Amino acid sequence: MPAASYAKINLSLEVLGKLPDGYHRVETLFASVDLYDTLKYTLTKNPGIKLWSDVSELSTPDNLIYQVAEHLRQAFRPGAGARIELFKRIPIAAGLGGGSSNAAITILALNRLWELRLSEEKLDEVAARFGSDINFFLQGGCCLGEERGQRITPMDDVLIDNILLVNPGLRISSAEAYKLVDLSSVSQRGSYQDFFRSGVCFNRLEPGIRSRYPLIDEIIRKMTEAGARTAVMSGSGSTCFGIFDSNSALQTCRQAFEAKGFWTHKTRTIGKEEYQKCTQSLN
Repeated sequence: MPAASYAKINLSLEVLGKLPDGYHRVETLFASVDLYDTLKYTLTKNPGIKLWSDVSELSTPDNLIYQVAEHLRQAFRPGAGARIELFKRIPIAAGLGGGSSNAAITILALNRLWELRLSEEKLDEVAARFGSDINFFLQGGCCLGEERGQRITPMDDVLIDNILLVNPGLRISSAEAYKLVDLSSVSQRGSYQDFFRSGVCFNRLEPGIRSRYPLIDEIIRKMTEAGARTAVMSGSGSTCFGIFDSNSALQTCRQAFEAKGFWTHKTRTIGKEEYQKCTQSLN
């Protein structure tokens, strides 16, 4: 059973403080994009979980795919196992939610493959155990994420073409990105509603990362200079994205980054209906 596991960008991300459990409280506007990994699930008589990836470092029990699969196996005793194959296209530790997306699609796929018949509430509960973004990927499209990101409210589709993703090959952990946020210096709070008013993206994690990693600062500046009407870091980075009015300006900018050896991808946002076409068969 093959499945597409889509990436996301954060059109807006504000950090509002800390929660009692130590996580940061956020308000973020997620949007699915048409970049995806491919996952393949096969029912096995052996009750264990076998995970393979074309990126060898991901073929381990540390992978969220394995962790959610093993949790479902132990919690609901399906009487069968699964072989899971991951073909990776989304950059790793890049702010595009690849690992969280893989975990969410695995929850949906095994719910069907093992005939667990879990409710939406139970699926959300499992997702929230393993990460802050996973709940979003159970729904896709455009959603508001609150608390630590796991409280999801569906929003109207935001359909944007001519988005350029650029990743310089840096791996930045979420823990590092949040540690660099200086909330004491924040004079004005950003809001996801500002995106709908002006079309300008915002990321509270960005200033600290731009200061620590000048390369990220350079990428965002170069995209703006090349004609992007808004350019920002996605999530905790290191992927940045620019939204262009002109495809030709996007392609010129893309060629300049590729000449530096950076990973690039032209993408677009996808709506909830398109997203769920690939996941409803898994649910």
